[in-house]
Amino acid sequence: MKDMKRSTFLKLAIASAVAVPTLSACGGSKSSSSGGAAKAEDAEGPVRVWFMQDSISEEAQEYLKKTFAEKNSGKELTIEIQQWDGIQSKLQTALASDDECPDVVETGNTQSAAYLAVGAFADLSDKYESLGGDKLIPSFVKAGEYEGGKYALPLYAGARGVFYRKDLFKKAGLAEPKTIDDFHDTIIKLTKANPDKVKGFSGIYLAAADIHGVESYLFAAGGDYATESDGKWTAQVSSEASLAALKQIQDIFKNGTTFANDSQTGQKNFQQNFNNGQVGILIGTGNVGTKIDQKLWDADKVGVMALPSKTAGKVGATFAGGSNISVAAKAQHPNGAASVLDIIFSDEFQKLIAKNGFTPGNLDYAGEVSGAFGKISQDVIAASKLTPNTANWANFISDSTLKNFYTKIANGSDVAKEAKQFDDQLNKTLNQKES
Repeated sequence: MKDMKRSTFLKLAIASAVAVPTLSACGGSKSSSSGGAAKAEDAEGPVRVWFMQDSISEEAQEYLKKTFAEKNSGKELTIEIQQWDGIQSKLQTALASDDECPDVVETGNTQSAAYLAVGAFADLSDKYESLGGDKLIPSFVKAGEYEGGKYALPLYAGARGVFYRKDLFKKAGLAEPKTIDDFHDTIIKLTKANPDKVKGFSGIYLAAADIHGVESYLFAAGGDYATESDGKWTAQVSSEASLAALKQIQDIFKNGTTFANDSQTGQKNFQQNFNNGQVGILIGTGNVGTKIDQKLWDADKVGVMALPSKTAGKVGATFAGGSNISVAAKAQHPNGAASVLDIIFSDEFQKLIAKNGFTPGNLDYAGEVSGAFGKISQDVIAASKLTPNTANWANFISDSTLKNFYTKIANGSDVAKEAKQFDDQLNKTLNQKES
């Protein structure tokens, strides 16, 4: 067990230090390093689970509640859906509360690191093997580790692939691209061809607001934000590979899409532009396929492929968006929380995650992902990567920080200059020491 680091807690606006119980303490008493006793029994009231908006389907939620009731006679489970906007401040308050803390919590995988070092989650190491062990998405497991413990496990992954209009490719005389350079050229050619003569047609939907789509292109082309060695982070945005990728991205913003400065709201519904023929290519997660008009699928007008790399035949790295699942350190119902995790990582629930279009936390079920994306999901996840796995990234490099950087690229700023400035910021931020 580990004590909370008060200085970090203050940064997160969490008022007091708490001791972190391990999940093995759910069955009996176990003392914390600060002298307090871990909860041995569940308190009265319902077990509370926080899921994020659009993460878990209603069907899967109903299965969780039904199965929990069957396995825990007399206990009640409530599921509370949270909005992504403002979730970090809401979590910071809730996880520190003795009365309002939820029991089981979903966090975005880039957010998880912010809560590990401050002891906000219980150690799940004793449950790791029974919940899937090495079958769980490795990069997500690593993102949930801290000082040898496992505090957050993979709920689902949303690594990016490519959806494209096969009919438009055929009319334009274009083949499926084999490398990322081919992909860039194909986007530009498709935009110029505009096979159906649609006003304002774009070869691809790419917007600065779609940070995970843009950075997936960056990663696939060999670029990166930063690398770590012996505890020191070194920014890579101005590296040769990153600069080459960013210049291609800037060219696409200028010559391959009309959506470079689309709003966040527009980005969240970008599949509409694909459905109505306004764009020919999307970079998106597996669940995007469930939002593409069925008539397009039925007419065999949609193709699915992995984002290519610099090398033909090799899958490019994409951002592994998605979520982890944790038990709160202040959970009032540790036994109930353990039961929830058992159900979440059961065969049926993992399949329900896949049915919703996401890659389940257990890669044995990646092939269950619905639709054509299921054929590439395992390869895409295996090649995927995360943003720098450090609390400093989670706390200080926000979505708006990245959006502002990509917006400057989209609006024609000098790529090398912007990359150098961003590198300077990253080197300072990622290597910042806790006071």
